[in-house]
Amino acid sequence: MSIAVLLSIKPKFAFAIFAGEKIFEFRKILFRNPDIKKVFVYASAPTSRVIGYFHVDEILENHPTILWKETSHGAGISESFFNEYFAGRERGFALKVRQTELFDSPVKLIDMFGFKHPPQSFRYVPSATTN
Repeated sequence: MSIAVLLSIKPKFAFAIFAGEKIFEFRKILFRNPDIKKVFVYASAPTSRVIGYFHVDEILENHPTILWKETSHGAGISESFFNEYFAGRERGFALKVRQTELFDSPVKLIDMFGFKHPPQSFRYVPSATTN
């Protein structure tokens, strides 16, 4: 069975990914497995559910100044928010969204993955999991 990751994302940004308004998901740290191609999206409170998944086209890594130049066209956030998020960092990551699948109904973590608490950043999960 292949492995995917579950990312906790604020609802505003999570739903923007599925609306096609945000084609890059930014991270200060990244999972160690570079072969991850599927990302389940947990929309944090008040949604508190897994709302869908996306496939990763590529992962960009660079100094935040350069990363912003490479991704601003699909960032889905303001430059000031981006700069605040990456303040003091020498490296940043951007997951480029290739294909999304929004679930018809959001799913509780316990029902989908068998655990109750969302990851602070990410958690490895089976990629074959569906709603």
